[in-house]
Amino acid sequence: MGLILGMADGGIYTAAMKKIGIIVNTKRPRAAHILGELRRMAESHGFQLYAEDAAMAKTLGAELLPASAFGGKVDVALALGGDGTVLYTARAMHGSEVPIMGINLGSLGFLTSVGDTDIPSALDAIANKTFKVSGRDVAECRIFQNGAPVGEERALNDVVLGWGASSRIVTLKLSINGEAVGSFMCDGMMVSTPTGSTGHSLSAGGPILHPGVGGFGINVICPHTLSSRPLVVPNSSLIEVEVVSAAKELILSIDGQDEFKVEQGGRLEIRRSPHQVRFLQLEGHSYFSVLAQKLHWRGSSL
Repeated sequence: MGLILGMADGGIYTAAMKKIGIIVNTKRPRAAHILGELRRMAESHGFQLYAEDAAMAKTLGAELLPASAFGGKVDVALALGGDGTVLYTARAMHGSEVPIMGINLGSLGFLTSVGDTDIPSALDAIANKTFKVSGRDVAECRIFQNGAPVGEERALNDVVLGWGASSRIVTLKLSINGEAVGSFMCDGMMVSTPTGSTGHSLSAGGPILHPGVGGFGINVICPHTLSSRPLVVPNSSLIEVEVVSAAKELILSIDGQDEFKVEQGGRLEIRRSPHQVRFLQLEGHSYFSVLAQKLHWRGSSL
């Protein structure tokens, strides 16, 4: 991960950052109020807003534009909601390196580091180019069934293979760079990026990986052995997961979204994507402060 102030790809932002894409979780109670305030503040800065929803575009005085087109049009995307909204935004902008600023319309999350009361500061930072840029690795997952490719997905958080229509266990074979690591009777397996290590992986007993760590975490879900432990491998690795035996279809979930059904003979290839997701953060943002707050490491004073 690179942390740089008001810079991108090693160079200073010289162009004005005037075009802002807006994605909002309108189910949040404060969303309607925030949109009105956002419109007023954006107009004061001379920003051009873009929104993917017609009703939202009307409220914001924004131009209607699909989120999938943000990458070729906007300078920055604001994701207002929770961490799920940020994941949706990154997914919708597939492959784009337009930076995202996550603004939480509730309690702060791991990806939404800016609270709704800090929106004026966030827009000031964008206008004045006084922010930090954090680049996050993305996992690229190719899916094969009986040797034939059937799909490809990208994950900012995690790739999870498991569950399905029954509680029967499966046998999964794990290989790294073509070398067999082991076969596991289990409920499934997950591969997480450092960004996703504080999500599902953490709940399953996996390690927390700092975003600056160049690696992937691998967790076997409910292994039928006491010797299985989480594994961390370099992000240059090719990770392969093969369904050796299964009496059920497995569900492949990408960042919490069920995408494919995988049967016996199915195989996943997971590697680092050549494209990162980039986040804009306010000056003073601290990864460890957010971590301590969310995990209650510093007692009740926070």
